[in-house]
Amino acid sequence: MCFEAKRLLKLALGPVLMLVSAVVLAYGPEVNQVNMAPGVTAVGERIYDLHMWILGVCTVIGVGVFGVMFYSIINHRKSKGAVASHFHESTKVEIAWTVIPFLILLVMAVPSTSTLLEVYNNDDAEMDILVTGFQWKWKYEYIDESGENVSFFSNLRTPQSEIHNADPKGEYYLLEVDEPMVIPVNTKVRFLITGNDVIHSWWVPDLAVKRDAIPGFINEAWTKVDTVGVYRGQCAELCGKDHGFMPIVVNVVSKEDYSQWLSGKQAEAAAIKELMAQTFTLDQQVERGKAVYERSCLACHGANGEGGVGKAIAGSAIVTGDINKHLDVGINGVPGTAMQAFGGQLNDVDMAAVITYQRNAFGNNMGDMVQPIDVYNHKKG
Repeated sequence: MCFEAKRLLKLALGPVLMLVSAVVLAYGPEVNQVNMAPGVTAVGERIYDLHMWILGVCTVIGVGVFGVMFYSIINHRKSKGAVASHFHESTKVEIAWTVIPFLILLVMAVPSTSTLLEVYNNDDAEMDILVTGFQWKWKYEYIDESGENVSFFSNLRTPQSEIHNADPKGEYYLLEVDEPMVIPVNTKVRFLITGNDVIHSWWVPDLAVKRDAIPGFINEAWTKVDTVGVYRGQCAELCGKDHGFMPIVVNVVSKEDYSQWLSGKQAEAAAIKELMAQTFTLDQQVERGKAVYERSCLACHGANGEGGVGKAIAGSAIVTGDINKHLDVGINGVPGTAMQAFGGQLNDVDMAAVITYQRNAFGNNMGDMVQPIDVYNHKKG
């Protein structure tokens, strides 16, 4: 093959690949999962339609431009005796390459603007949820006008054995949580999104929602889901070591099921208040504290208290030292280190249990314990 033929073949590959990609993408994610999905909301479908429309426009432009270029290269090449024209100015050409791109941009801008206005239209929301990003978990607070707010943390539920390849990966590896967000179907929900420590990003593709969670700022987003189901997402901002272990799960349920779930959460909060007044045995605290440790502490301090991102629990001077100092670290964290302040992340019952567990596990065997009222008094003092 001559040099000129090789050069033309290389030039031809660009538009050919562009056209093939456009055809493949048009068939959607069922073919090879490379295109965006329309999701389960009206806004998501509009975004998808806009995406396909713009892709089509760009493909037509690309094919047209490269087609003219190849035609000129093949039919007006020097080997055929073509002689280049010499001109310096052309008013018609100047007007054409100004007006035509302007019209193309105008055609693209009209649907884009209307879609953006809809994406940011938070009016007439029927309920509000405050979403706060922590390293590395999400906190959801359901804001109610009556003041009976419901709040909880959503943590990764994938077993450590799967993460460390001791067991086969599950179907929803790194995409399952212990406490999913629950919202009712056919309800406009406004999300108020912020961060507690670093910048996170709350992203659920099926709901057409992606907003940065920035400390000190509140970004708004909304969704209205028409189909009952489970929708999954992830933090889309590189927020630290465990960025990949910060999934999002949203359960969309019927309004009746949502009312039952909300009543259950409110009853759960009332039960925690009752537990605050109780005194627990050491065995009870250790049992509850073990579950809390595995959910909130294990990723940093290790399954056997050996440490990792955080310092070791086994034999720690803090854990085996003054119990009030240990409690203070648990509640307020250690500034400038990876040790977060868990006083706002754990309720007083769970904080008392996990402190007790740490002091009596991994060979520490201190024999002492913390009660919920001790945590409450420490915070108050």
